[in-house]
Amino acid sequence: MKYLFFLLPVLFTGCQSAPQRPLEFTTMIAHWAKYTEPEYLDFVREARPELAQIGFYGAHYWSLGHTKHGQGYPGHFPKIGLKENRAWFAQRNRDLRKLNTLVIGHFNIEFLVGDPKHAEGPRGFFKFYHELWDEKTLGPKPVKDPLDLLEKNADGTPLSNNNYSIGGMKEYWACLNNPHWRTVLKAWVRHGIAAGVDGFMINYFYRHNCLCQHCQEKFRGYLGERFEAHELIPFGINNLAQHRFTEIGAWHDPKESTPYKREQLRFSQIATKECFDEVFVKYGRSLKPGLIVGQWNHLGRFGQINSDERCLLPKELWAKDEDYLWYSTGGSAFYTDLKNGYLGEGTLHSRYIRGATGGKPFTLGKYEGTRIRATIGELIANGGAPMGFYTRYTDPNARKVITQYYQFIRRHDRIYRRNQPAAANVLLFPRTAVHAGNVEAVQQFLKLGDRLLDRHVLFDILPDDLATKNALARYGAVFRVGQPEPQPAGPFSITAPKTVRASLSQPAEGDALHLHFVNYNRTEPKSPRSAGGGIHDEKPITAEGVRFTFTLPQGKTLDRVTFLTPEQSQPQLLITETHEQRIIVSIPNFLVYGVVELTFRPSKNP
Repeated sequence: MKYLFFLLPVLFTGCQSAPQRPLEFTTMIAHWAKYTEPEYLDFVREARPELAQIGFYGAHYWSLGHTKHGQGYPGHFPKIGLKENRAWFAQRNRDLRKLNTLVIGHFNIEFLVGDPKHAEGPRGFFKFYHELWDEKTLGPKPVKDPLDLLEKNADGTPLSNNNYSIGGMKEYWACLNNPHWRTVLKAWVRHGIAAGVDGFMINYFYRHNCLCQHCQEKFRGYLGERFEAHELIPFGINNLAQHRFTEIGAWHDPKESTPYKREQLRFSQIATKECFDEVFVKYGRSLKPGLIVGQWNHLGRFGQINSDERCLLPKELWAKDEDYLWYSTGGSAFYTDLKNGYLGEGTLHSRYIRGATGGKPFTLGKYEGTRIRATIGELIANGGAPMGFYTRYTDPNARKVITQYYQFIRRHDRIYRRNQPAAANVLLFPRTAVHAGNVEAVQQFLKLGDRLLDRHVLFDILPDDLATKNALARYGAVFRVGQPEPQPAGPFSITAPKTVRASLSQPAEGDALHLHFVNYNRTEPKSPRSAGGGIHDEKPITAEGVRFTFTLPQGKTLDRVTFLTPEQSQPQLLITETHEQRIIVSIPNFLVYGVVELTFRPSKNP
């Protein structure tokens, strides 16, 4: 087998960006709806998020912004008309910048809504392309017929469906391997930057079974670089140069996975990454140095091969050149089932993303409009930035809690900004097994991770293909699926209910440790697995009986132990019991989130 693949030269040379200071933020908001309400800016003034995802600059905008249907899902546009919406977004961007909030626009990269032919004429995207394309703003059209931009079936007809049927229109998919489509995307990037955004959060990174000439050529090149001719025979390919593919798929049922299907998926994910790099990293940052870019992807309950836009992406490309990450947990984490031990949490997700990226900012889109405190708490406890979606500021109670928690984070910025995970244990995510088609290893990972969380073992997560000897050197115990469990390492031993999760971090400055606790206990809605109807259904039950013991490191003396929680305006100094080097601490009862700060000073008698 050959070890190179055809896209690497492009990705690693053509898309290098100028060095810049890494993006830093600890709070954010994101809205696809109700961002036009009069109180939106008042809410931003109160909560003071550092970053706001607002506005649309990709295919949603150009498909629906000029139609009456655009005022519904997904964009909920404030106006009807491309020029009218452009002016509104540009003004809103200026307003947010005045409040010292970074503005990140949503950018649908390929999902098109419309009808090429209709009794009314072309509709949606196709009307835009034929009749509303403004060359002064966007430059010349790359092709005359927009059908030439789309993903194609084997017979050359465009792929389409009607899952959403917005305005009765169909959905089509542009081909990210099509160079003409990338020209369209670059024009849209130029338009968004002119409207005053600081960056884009880009979504719909999918390849379907597109069999257009561009995908045929690129897949041939991919296989030719990756395999010798005889290695392609098991794939049914006897003459690569003349082979006409009838399948170049992507996500698929893991039970039906084969080496050839995984090569198609791997190719698809590398190809979409190449498009991202060419359009947003190289071109976007050539127009606006420091342009913030990130991908909106999906993880669910760690679904692999049939979900996760990066599941087979090589480690050297995983989140490369992205400033921050968004991962949706879908329907897996917006409810609790406490009697069966299910907390509806994103703890493992957060630690996995943090370990996989080396600490880049991230958020989770939990579709959570009820458990506001828990959603914010679990992210700040694990190095993330709350909150990913459904910041329901129009609900006075939700607005009060969001503001309360965000102000707490800002007051204690030294705890959260640029902090580092500090656990003595690490759990390895079996990414090499996934790449080999073994998703059962992921289920074992989840069971092991949940078991460690229930035992209140403090641990980080690292993909196993990043688990070099140097990376593991700082850990006292390494947990791997399919291997005997070691004894947990570290100075902490925690006693708490199973509905409480614990995390450990160290600040960027100062000799201290921070032990975070998130309490998921609550009075659940009557309907099983209900998402609830809003913050009035969060109904947290106070956590009681949480305590821990801690062994002091050699050469250090404990200076003080302080407890902080958003529900209290002042820190609380805690009384400790000391037995030689062993410290025993009982934590006050708390509602949902609390953090213990342990500060140290050098010992007089090291």
